[in-house]
Amino acid sequence: MAVIRPFSGLRPEANRASEVASVPYDVVSTDEARALAANNPFSFLHVSRPEIDMPEGIDTHSDPVYRRALENFEKLIKDCPLVSEKIPSLYLYRLIMGEHEQIGVVACCSVDEYD
Repeated sequence: MAVIRPFSGLRPEANRASEVASVPYDVVSTDEARALAANNPFSFLHVSRPEIDMPEGIDTHSDPVYRRALENFEKLIKDCPLVSEKIPSLYLYRLIMGEHEQIGVVACCSVDEYD
């Protein structure tokens, strides 16, 4: 049986949410992500697509790109700032793109289920 657990999420304050919110990383190209995040240092695309802050043509799966993602995430936590929820929770989300809609749950789970 799958085991899921609540966790304390990080989130922007309500008045900053629209600055942080972004499209899913896998529905835009690097160039599209770069354009969407232009002039918005709080866009989560700087974390999920960190190559947008690096020279064009960089290998998106290289160590420098992953390091940049961490740096960008730490900067977002500090400068936005992101706040940690006091009470661990399960989180529901809903994505709508055109006629497609999906609802999901975000929680901690054991990778043993995948083995």
